[in-house]
Amino acid sequence: MAIGIILAGGYSSRAKSNKMVLKYKNIEIIRHAIIAMQDYCTKVIVVTGHYHDDTLEVVKDFEKVEVVRNLNYSQGMFSSVKRGVSEIDDDFFLTPGDYPLIKKSTYEKVLNATGIIRVPTFNNRRGHPLFISKELIKNLLSENDESNLKLFRNKYEITNVETNDEGILKDIDTVNDYLKLKTERKED
Repeated sequence: MAIGIILAGGYSSRAKSNKMVLKYKNIEIIRHAIIAMQDYCTKVIVVTGHYHDDTLEVVKDFEKVEVVRNLNYSQGMFSSVKRGVSEIDDDFFLTPGDYPLIKKSTYEKVLNATGIIRVPTFNNRRGHPLFISKELIKNLLSENDESNLKLFRNKYEITNVETNDEGILKDIDTVNDYLKLKTERKED
């Protein structure tokens, strides 16, 4: 088991609304992210920011979910990464909340692999969720605020974990992404 961190702190400016609460198959996008992750995590931390109240309302009934607010969300996603990681002391999964198609089996496969950083791949393309070993927490928290998750990740040996999960590559950034999502079929 690991801890889960879901990033939900941004402005959703390209989507022009809080994409975390948009519905896919009658369930909010962020709830899909939590449902896929929760069976492989002792707890799930949702890091909010701009849309804190809306997101909190949607996830408050999950037993394993803890919501923390990133007051520095305007500084970008890496500030939310650091805010979430500051709450933990164990191995963790990390994914943006706008990846509703990740299969549960992907979490299991990545968890059962080895390596200090594990990344699922689909057709040799890296996606989410990342798995990061607890031994890197201190390094991540001391990383320059101007950095980003990819720069941090690339400093270490990465274990690619091949999956059959195209959902690891599909995030919702725009209204068009959301409209395309509604025609996708989630299996697991």
